[in-house]
Amino acid sequence: MPAVLQPLRPVYKGKFTDTDPVLCTAGKLVPITGSVSKCLTEIQPRIITPPTVKKFFNCRNPKPGAATIFYGKANDPDVASSLQHGVSSKSSHSVASLINPPIRTRVEHIFSDKITAAYPSHQRAPLGKSHDQAPGLPEGLDIYNTTFGKRVLKDISAGELINPPKTRQQINEESLEGHSLYRITHNDYNTGEQVDRKYDWSRISKDSAFGIETPYFSDGRMTAKSLHWLTEMQLKKSARIVSKNIDDFKAKTQPQVGKVLDPIADTRKVPPDHTFGVLLHPDEYGVGDLIYNKTPTKFSRENDREKGTLTIIRQHLKKINFQNFKSLLEAFRHYDKNGDGKIDQEELRDVLSQFNLNLDPKIMDDLFDYCDLEGVGAINFLEFANFLNWKDKMPIGEREQKIITKGNATNDDGCGLVAHEDIVPLEIGSSVKTLRTITRKEDKSNGHYSKSSSLINAVVGNYSPEDFPTYGVPTIRTDLAAPRFRRISDTINYGDEATATALLNPSIFAQRQVYEKDMFSGRSKEEMKQIFCKAGVDMTRGTFEEVWKRAAMRHLKGEVSVETFREVLDETQISETLTC
Repeated sequence: MPAVLQPLRPVYKGKFTDTDPVLCTAGKLVPITGSVSKCLTEIQPRIITPPTVKKFFNCRNPKPGAATIFYGKANDPDVASSLQHGVSSKSSHSVASLINPPIRTRVEHIFSDKITAAYPSHQRAPLGKSHDQAPGLPEGLDIYNTTFGKRVLKDISAGELINPPKTRQQINEESLEGHSLYRITHNDYNTGEQVDRKYDWSRISKDSAFGIETPYFSDGRMTAKSLHWLTEMQLKKSARIVSKNIDDFKAKTQPQVGKVLDPIADTRKVPPDHTFGVLLHPDEYGVGDLIYNKTPTKFSRENDREKGTLTIIRQHLKKINFQNFKSLLEAFRHYDKNGDGKIDQEELRDVLSQFNLNLDPKIMDDLFDYCDLEGVGAINFLEFANFLNWKDKMPIGEREQKIITKGNATNDDGCGLVAHEDIVPLEIGSSVKTLRTITRKEDKSNGHYSKSSSLINAVVGNYSPEDFPTYGVPTIRTDLAAPRFRRISDTINYGDEATATALLNPSIFAQRQVYEKDMFSGRSKEEMKQIFCKAGVDMTRGTFEEVWKRAAMRHLKGEVSVETFREVLDETQISETLTC
């Protein structure tokens, strides 16, 4: 009778509402065959394993004490159970009978005594007792006090034998006695001693060394090499093989050096050089142009490459001057071919060609304009010393000072190469002299700023920046009023907080209500005289005029402050009486 195919029953009937029954349902309808509970329910009664299959269980999991038998196929005859391997042995005494033997009868004891009575030891003494040896000794012998053998004489102790009370030389001499015989009999050689192999030493020395010397290093590199397997060293030095799939996955998900992380680069399909956003052109001026208040014609934003090239050429010329000339004057005379006390552009070009520096005409013009501060078309001795010399390594000697300040080395006007005011000490209080440093016009700040480190005895909150052009947000917000009640999260310094240095070391000026503005502001000559007279400083009127003149030279407008006057006075180290 053919099987009747049951119609498929909707599985999800009643689970949802079909909003559009006209459309056919999509997907594949799978009939329900059974639930999980039916699959986990045990079927009773269990199916009995056939004997043919059951015998193979002994091959995988034999029971304790059962022999493991490897059967062939299911229908093979049972031959393995009847086979025996090895040599059959006869059983002997068991371990239990040897450890705990059975109790023997009296008859067995009598037979055992008759067997052992034939032994000589049993004749001298019964079993388990030592026999008496006195019957075999001579008559009249004292068996208790008489000793036999050779008396051993006591020589030295074991401690003296191991560590004898002898010098190293004595021990070496005793060890050499008979050492030649020990080499033949016992093959005994000292450490480093050459083995005598009966070679012919007539042509070469007996102490000659053969072979390649074993390398020795005290840093432990050979030990480190022996602790690493050869395969590990080869793997470390060889190229690392990485799967391309892993490499592509890392390139998409992890940032690479010099590349922008773009996880969806494959989906957008844009060229590699494509950029997003609005392109902002850089400003024509930089921070340095703003600080020094430069005009638009002197902006250095686009001239960074040219400035770097000039710096490299200047450093190379400084190195050449230091290595080829003993003094600064000798180097200047080498550059000054016609001896007029100045270096023109042709002379500079000839020296550069001599030193194998063939520069482009534009770079040559820029280099000459950079060194020629006065713009007269020539480089004087002071400009040469500032821009083409290592000042800290080529100072000016006394003989060179006399030559450059007198008529022996003159310029076109018949005067010295430099003035006396241009020669200054290399350091304060030092006897070594050098030429003063020239300040370029663009290196001078517009507002005559003073660094915070140069403000002596500064007090927070009393130095107002209202008179100076400032840029950015100040660290100390003196332009804001401090709130009456401050929050814990408010970390702004409104100028009412002192630094750690001011708290630990309060200045005497701050205690007298004298601040840095008062120390650096310009003073008149009479006012300056009154301040130092009341401070108790004694000096002559001529000394005061000289110090005032030198202090006025340090300011662009000739102004003199208390701090500048005090610095010049300390340098002179003069203590004379000032009539007030």
